[in-house]
Amino acid sequence: MLLRPRQKLFVERCVAALDTHANTLGVAPTGAGKTIMLSAVAGKMIDDSGARAAVLAHRDELTAQNREKFARVNPAITTSVVDASGKSWGGRVTFAMVPTLSRSTNLNAMPALDLLVIDEAHHVTADSYRRIIDQALKRNPSCRVFGVTATPNRGDRKGLREVFSNVSDQIRIGELIRSGHLVPPRTFVIDVGVRDELARVRKTASDFDMSEVERIMNRTPVTDAVIRNWREKAADRQTVVFCSTVDHARGVTDAFNAAGIAAALVHGEMGDAERKTALSAYAAGDIQVVVNVAVLTEGWDHPPTSCVVLLRPSSYKSTMIQMVGRGLRTVDPNEHPGIVKTDCVVLDFGTSSLMHGSLEQEVDLAGHEASGDAPTRTCPQCEADIPLGCHECPLCGFIFESIDGGGDIPLGDFVMSEIDLLKRSSFRWCDLFGDDAALMANGFSAWAGVFFLNGRWYGVGAAKGVAPRLLAIGERMVGLAAADDWLNEHESDESAHKTRRWLSQPPTDRQLAYLPADYRHDFGLTRYQASALLSFQFNRNAIRSLVFGADGQDLARAA
Repeated sequence: MLLRPRQKLFVERCVAALDTHANTLGVAPTGAGKTIMLSAVAGKMIDDSGARAAVLAHRDELTAQNREKFARVNPAITTSVVDASGKSWGGRVTFAMVPTLSRSTNLNAMPALDLLVIDEAHHVTADSYRRIIDQALKRNPSCRVFGVTATPNRGDRKGLREVFSNVSDQIRIGELIRSGHLVPPRTFVIDVGVRDELARVRKTASDFDMSEVERIMNRTPVTDAVIRNWREKAADRQTVVFCSTVDHARGVTDAFNAAGIAAALVHGEMGDAERKTALSAYAAGDIQVVVNVAVLTEGWDHPPTSCVVLLRPSSYKSTMIQMVGRGLRTVDPNEHPGIVKTDCVVLDFGTSSLMHGSLEQEVDLAGHEASGDAPTRTCPQCEADIPLGCHECPLCGFIFESIDGGGDIPLGDFVMSEIDLLKRSSFRWCDLFGDDAALMANGFSAWAGVFFLNGRWYGVGAAKGVAPRLLAIGERMVGLAAADDWLNEHESDESAHKTRRWLSQPPTDRQLAYLPADYRHDFGLTRYQASALLSFQFNRNAIRSLVFGADGQDLARAA
């Protein structure tokens, strides 16, 4: 398996920071491939050394997911699990559930570790995590501590500086949008006559006073205006709504249902079975709108969600990013056939977008992508080393805007200049017919292509033992990103032969025998171009069937 170029850079920077500081935090949002990068860092730190590591997570599904992806990245490294069902330290890397490992009996059985990896590292301030970290450092003072998170700035303002002295890298949402790994947000800030009241809501220790927000927002005229605006801008989209309180959410859910829009309520006071039933109905498409109160901000994704409704303000940008992020994932057409998603509509009826101005401050990576050393600056509040582009310290929350001025890019106003995947890819991409409407790349075990039809791009890929399948539908960069990821998943450094000399040699006689006669007289044709053309020719019918079949479905189900 190969990493994307940006993932490789993230890994290089994290490994360098661990070697320098013995600890580091990496920040990577939804869509960055956080688990893949985490696995690559761990593999590099213990590879061929006999060292041992543990990877912490706070939920069963994360432990299983981390172990499965680690095995894909590091197939030669043995693994084991410590959770409620079993407690084995037999592998060189052990995947441990924090609630289980933090118990004194289990903690005492933990061997000396050379590396402790913490997924969702914004949880490290909890006592359970600190007990594990302290024990690991007690057993081996040289143990390195590596954390990864999408949201380092906690709502309770507790900093992560006690565990991490530096931030090695931060991948931006804007980078992932430009590279086709997330869809762009299209934001509407809507005043339903309560903006001035919301602006006067007082802040508590953790956020705005949500009881005051509820008093303002949980009114029939306001809710009716919300539904009217939603019908105008997002009536055909699966939608997640964020409310201030349970009573507010209940009122909004009832209003959607009364308007004939199937909606379900999810909140923290519900039992697990009831919550699972509601989310399963939404995932199945039986429910169009899911309304929640601070439940779906973290650890939940349903990629067909293409509208996010904010009915509450957020005093912290990290919370706003979490909420909006629920709608930015791209869609796998095999998991969700017929669904086309090119953007996410954000309807902000609160004040978050006006207050924060953007999802992030963009960073120009030009000039230092080839190096593992990220330009850094020192946070004046906690004195941590952090990436130069951070405008809010991921470790203590200090906001650089207060001394550096603005510079944010408004929500939905991302500069959609493409990151040139065709150049940065580990594979050579061929323009099959010279019109930029059909691009293909080959490995030894797989091929992938992107094809243009009726205003949309379709990503298609196949591999040994895997029939051609649809990878993505939508914008050009989304198709290219999915196709390139397909090759990364099925190829290795050995088969990523982009710069091999033989690629530019003339076609073989065997290749020419299978190509149409016109190509036999094309003296500029290379061996690799001939290979790509043959891949297309041998799979033409399957590609046409997938693209034209999807195009017919798309006309009815575009989102």
